[in-house]
Amino acid sequence: QMRWKMKRSDLKPRSQIPSLGSYRASEKQTMVLQLDLRLHIVTWNVATAEPPDDVSSLLHLNSPKSADLYIIGLQEVNTGPLRIMLDSVFDDPWSHRFMTSLAPWQYIKVASIRMQGLLLLVFSKLKHVPFVRDIQATYTRTGIFRYWGNKGGLSVRLSFYGHTVCFLNCHLAAHMQFASERVDEFEYITDMQTFDCKKTPKVMDHRLVFWFGDLNFRIQDHGMHFVRSCISSQNYNLLWSKDQLNMMKDKEDTLRQFEEGPLDFQPTYKFDLNSDSYDSRLYKTWFGFNSKKRKPAWTDRILWRLRPKDDVKKAKQMEEDEEYPLKIRQDLYTSNMEYCISDHKPVISVFTLELKKMYETPLVRLQPEGDWSADIDAMVVYSPLQPFRSSTWDWIGLYKVGFTAVLDYITYTWVKDDEVAFNEELNQIYMDKEGIPVQGGECVLCYFSSHLNCIIGISEPFKV
Repeated sequence: QMRWKMKRSDLKPRSQIPSLGSYRASEKQTMVLQLDLRLHIVTWNVATAEPPDDVSSLLHLNSPKSADLYIIGLQEVNTGPLRIMLDSVFDDPWSHRFMTSLAPWQYIKVASIRMQGLLLLVFSKLKHVPFVRDIQATYTRTGIFRYWGNKGGLSVRLSFYGHTVCFLNCHLAAHMQFASERVDEFEYITDMQTFDCKKTPKVMDHRLVFWFGDLNFRIQDHGMHFVRSCISSQNYNLLWSKDQLNMMKDKEDTLRQFEEGPLDFQPTYKFDLNSDSYDSRLYKTWFGFNSKKRKPAWTDRILWRLRPKDDVKKAKQMEEDEEYPLKIRQDLYTSNMEYCISDHKPVISVFTLELKKMYETPLVRLQPEGDWSADIDAMVVYSPLQPFRSSTWDWIGLYKVGFTAVLDYITYTWVKDDEVAFNEELNQIYMDKEGIPVQGGECVLCYFSSHLNCIIGISEPFKV
């Protein structure tokens, strides 16, 4: 039996509330367990630049096929003292630009993490939000004796329709001679990062891992003239064998497990600012000497790893993988030459995930009851549809339609329950009229789970 603690004692009698069966009967839709989902991943070293006014082409917003998830990894975001102070109060300019660009297309930011100049953002199509669960994020520093965060890695892990996925955005050591150090840093990051999750405590435990960022691997041995000649003639394949990441994959088992599409686009580093020309400037070094121009390289990369079957440690996990298959296909791997604000060009990869859902319904169903206005306290009717761990820190938020992020609520109320068990009864809770907007508008209600760190139920839009 469940004990529901309401904010008020004058709740409606149960007889006046429609039964859960009436909601379910109204749905009557075929359950589709097999699903093709589209992931759009961007990595970009922005070299402390401010975001451009238009990021539509970066996100392919005008494409006939829309993405289900956007994952955006940035490096060298501005970390000046004034910028850090402003970003501690407001959303940083890059996050704000992506949030405002994606909100009209019904995407919300479900996760973000920043470590100095590194930033990782995850956006979901609104209809998928209740199925993006158990979100956790962490970071690892590797700069200056592993105490400074100018280099390192950021991770966001989550469960997507029950399939565990981890996104790892890295900025590794620079310069030609440090290829081995870059591998060491990657292994240090994946070893050090842990999550509060029994099935997937480490990055490499996840069923699917995406690794991307400014990995800083260079083109070895070939001279400047040969490299630029291959780029001019678009004979990129002549450079692949001397790409340091490809070379290190032949030596390192951990790297060999990661797949990458062909590098059929020109190297994304290093460009003169505000141009499509590779490095043409002379750099002053110590004692007034000039250093060499930087050789072009594919420093910005996107790779993925689908957990091998022989890496499944438990029989139960193996059975689950077989019962709920997951396949991945890369549909696009390219750079975007349109943006010139940095000495790097952004890299984009689009994937299709073919998966079988492990669950079909949200954990909670909720809806407004009666008329909502700023004149009286409003009532929310909600019910758990599946067992889940609740806490006194769970809350229900009121959002404007087109909201940009989980914390973009108008007002909220706490759900004060010690635990939730499966129960088909509807429950009521009141929302204070003081927080309801006088001007009204189209709104939705969202139930946020503190344990899963995500929204687990969204109402249909309604008029306030």
